[in-house]
Amino acid sequence: MYSALHMGPLVRALIIFTTAGYAGLILISNLLTTSHLSVALRLSPALLALPVAMAVARTRHPLTLSLLTLLSLVALEIGINLNGLSVVDGVSWVTPGSLLVPVALATIWAWRWDFHAAMVISVFGPLPMLLFGHAHDIQILRYVSYMALALCLAMLLREFTRRNLLEQLRLQRRLQRQASTDGLTGLLLRNRFFELAQRALDQAHRAGKPVCMLYLDADHFKHLNDHHGHAAGDEALIALADCLLDQVRGSDLIGRVGGEEFAMLLPGLDLQQASARAEQLRKAVHGVLRPDGPMTISIGIAESVADEGVEPLLARADKAMRQAKKSGRDKVVAAADDVTAPAWR
Repeated sequence: MYSALHMGPLVRALIIFTTAGYAGLILISNLLTTSHLSVALRLSPALLALPVAMAVARTRHPLTLSLLTLLSLVALEIGINLNGLSVVDGVSWVTPGSLLVPVALATIWAWRWDFHAAMVISVFGPLPMLLFGHAHDIQILRYVSYMALALCLAMLLREFTRRNLLEQLRLQRRLQRQASTDGLTGLLLRNRFFELAQRALDQAHRAGKPVCMLYLDADHFKHLNDHHGHAAGDEALIALADCLLDQVRGSDLIGRVGGEEFAMLLPGLDLQQASARAEQLRKAVHGVLRPDGPMTISIGIAESVADEGVEPLLARADKAMRQAKKSGRDKVVAAADDVTAPAWR
């Protein structure tokens, strides 16, 4: 996908430029040489490049991009042979263009197989014209020598481009992670959590499946920061986040929505199932040791109703969490307007 999105415009520009160059060479050769074919027929392979260039602009799949580019290359080589075989008094105008093809193509291939296929087409494409046309032995020898140099240059350019593209992809992914995740805990940031949670909510509503939100808050966290320092508080948050991540399923979403507050979306779970998960989480975090004792959390639960957005759902879970705080902390409480959850603790 990355290759199609970022290399597609370059491929399209290359196809258009090559087509224009091919047409220009045909018109020039028509003035300098004599051909058995009409100019219109000799230009016909270039017509295939126009719909290919339009299709390249719309594609978002790397395999499709590679196949379309190879198709345009085949059309170019057919045109080169068509003109070379039809010219009566020489083919010298074709040879330089043929040698530039692999070099020009070297920077656009992301996969290994398509690069090899392009090089094979570039090398062997002009051979029928050279072997069965009017080329002399010295022209064939020059073609082989220069094409070998062009292939070496193409491989160097392709490797250089590939490494730069991979580095750019790594940098882009790293920036995306930094923009989406909390630097301390590695959990989703509030805005990114809201975005992904809304998508999951919409999908669950369309499928008619239940979904619940948990709002979790670390108990007595201000006391920890005030008496043991913010470094100890950060270590406790990191350990808590790791503990929560160990408990989530692949479909769950978890984000840090406040200083010591976390939200967890549980697609596919009703209130009773989510309450059991919440109790499991509450017990699991007891294994996280703080300087002032075992970690405890208060958890509020809310089950989504039809067409409810993520913010109202989170607000109901937040209200239930605050009720858990008021009732003694280290508890699981369901939102008052939901079906009563099992009486944990």
